[in-house]
Amino acid sequence: MNFVVVKATAIFLILALTVVEPKPVPDARKKRSNTEKLINSLASQDLVTNLPGQPAVDFRHYAGYVTVNETNGRALFYWFYEAATNPDLKPLVLWLNGGPGCSSVGYGATQEIGPFIVETDGHGLRFNNYSWNKEANMLFLESPVGVGFSYSNTTTDYDNLGDAFTANDAYAFLHKWFLKFPSYRTRTFYIAGESYAGKYVPELAELINDKNTDPSLHIDLKGVLLGNPETSDAEDWRGIVDYAWSHAVISDETHKVIRENCDFDGDTWSNKICAQAVDEVLKQYKEIDIYSLYTSICIGDTASSNDGSMQVMMMKHTSTMMPRIMGGYDPCLDDYSRKFYNRADVQKALHVSNGPQLKNWSICSTKIFHEWVDSKPSVLPIYKKLIAAGMRIWVYSGDTDGRVPVLSTRYSISALGLPITKAWTPWYHQKQVSGWFQEYKGLTFATFRGAGHAVPCFKPSNSLALFTSFLLGESLPSAR
Repeated sequence: MNFVVVKATAIFLILALTVVEPKPVPDARKKRSNTEKLINSLASQDLVTNLPGQPAVDFRHYAGYVTVNETNGRALFYWFYEAATNPDLKPLVLWLNGGPGCSSVGYGATQEIGPFIVETDGHGLRFNNYSWNKEANMLFLESPVGVGFSYSNTTTDYDNLGDAFTANDAYAFLHKWFLKFPSYRTRTFYIAGESYAGKYVPELAELINDKNTDPSLHIDLKGVLLGNPETSDAEDWRGIVDYAWSHAVISDETHKVIRENCDFDGDTWSNKICAQAVDEVLKQYKEIDIYSLYTSICIGDTASSNDGSMQVMMMKHTSTMMPRIMGGYDPCLDDYSRKFYNRADVQKALHVSNGPQLKNWSICSTKIFHEWVDSKPSVLPIYKKLIAAGMRIWVYSGDTDGRVPVLSTRYSISALGLPITKAWTPWYHQKQVSGWFQEYKGLTFATFRGAGHAVPCFKPSNSLALFTSFLLGESLPSAR
């Protein structure tokens, strides 16, 4: 029995101990104390202490596995950073990257918003001065199984991966993770993510909201934060096409053919004229970085590799499903991450490796990407449900992303038909216009001027400022 199974079994036993309240006998307090010590010891086993190249920090961080299905042996890998200051007073935020098939550890944690960024040689880490753990306790999850270090011992699980499967496993993960970290069980909680996590995040939020009717399962979810999110297939496709045309990526003629022949609300790809015209859009985007229109492409190993990086996993339109979306912006960063996470000493420090055998880590899985079996055509109905439940919903968009462009998000929000409570206006950071924002009844939408798909890679200080405003529930600064 490997260490993952041993720890998972221990968690199961702890659940039994914590659910059934001991009878009031003289040593009951002592029994509870022993149980708490056992729980805390489970968390301490995941404490990261010797991560190669890590800058010195004053906060603790943990990495390891949570088994979400004992029968099939499904285990999800997480990396958790306590807040840099006053962790007991700050909320818990779960971050998810999309794909589907891409790693929240490889992207979010060590390219975008975590305290450590992988160095360009793949051999070390540098400190991120704009880490979101300045404002919250940050939990990064590699989900579903097959992503990064997450795995299943049952091969048929990989044939059933989809939105519902992912949401259910993420929900199970949270409850079992709280057994390792019981002090966060009643903590104010938010979910954030980007790209295809535009579907993951609302779907998980809806599941939590529905299950919260049972007090024993209650999670104090207050809101969601979504960056360049895939939201509604029809609106997303219209935005991709219109953005490519308005930014001179495609010709007037190609745009006209698509507008006249593509029914994005219906059976889009059965129309061959439409399909050929969309192919022309994708062809032109292959010449540049679709995730960042105005930056250089990476000329190196990653640009031509088959490791599942986003440059390899270009969108398709041969399915009625909306093509899936990767996270990240610089394909060279993908290469640095792959080198770092496939080191034996790194895997050992993160409690991944089992003996001398390395696990093969990739930043994205092409198999998951191509074989995804369940994708909601739109999560706008979930938005409406969450708004009705009183949850805070913020959506932001880097305005130089061609993959989930600002137009796609604007079209999707417009489809909600929400009343405007604060009209379109600039927001400022360090006395400069950072972007524009508009507030609706139940939703805030903001843009980042000059940022691509993974906004924190382009605007780290600005994105931290928006994150802070989101947590406080305050409007973005509209004066210099």
